[in-house]
Amino acid sequence: MMTLAPRIGFDRFIALEWATTALKVRAGIAKLEDLESLLDAAGLGAAAQTKTRTVLKRLWLDPRVELVDFADRGAAIFKAHPGVPVTAMHWGMAVAAYPFFGKVAELIGRLSALQGDCASAEIHRRMSETYGEREGTYRMTNMVIQSQAGWGAVERVEKGKRVLRLSPAVVENDELTVWLIEAAVRNAGRPLAIPSLQSLPVLFPFNLTRPLAYLVSNNDYLAVRSEGPNNQFVALRKGI
Repeated sequence: MMTLAPRIGFDRFIALEWATTALKVRAGIAKLEDLESLLDAAGLGAAAQTKTRTVLKRLWLDPRVELVDFADRGAAIFKAHPGVPVTAMHWGMAVAAYPFFGKVAELIGRLSALQGDCASAEIHRRMSETYGEREGTYRMTNMVIQSQAGWGAVERVEKGKRVLRLSPAVVENDELTVWLIEAAVRNAGRPLAIPSLQSLPVLFPFNLTRPLAYLVSNNDYLAVRSEGPNNQFVALRKGI
């Protein structure tokens, strides 16, 4: 039975080093003890450390059953191509595993598209419209933004009142490119128009340089659907 995605879930700040070590554990090039040592050294309280472990488990260590293969393929890309942007690995897994993370990413991508930055208050307002206007939504939105800043995707400026998108990381690896697109499709929960793939708000920290239409049409995990001569969409293949 497919488990439901967590409604929020991503409720802790996740440092880039912690996420990368968790990815290395999944790729078989680090041990769980390495991650435990990092968390111990961070000086987190017992409750905070437990909650942080939970986020990391769903991110890389023990993803939901329908994301196990997706996580394994991501770890394989990272292991085979150590030069790929590591933030792209964590971002793809986070938007696939955590709808809340993906929604924050999409909002920042949309709101900052024209001027390169956006007001934190506007992000919070729109997240409250979806997840309810309560303290938890506000705090967890901040946790996601803080994590995205720690991963080098954004910067919080004007004492946190605005979120500035940083220069996108260039993604030139074909496998990583289609893996990220698959993450976006999983996050959306529906097919995505192929012409929109180059500028998906949810993937705003990355510049996908490869021929996307060609790559998705030749991928084992994605399927191209046509609705008329000029309307092509990419979706997950059945059974994926």
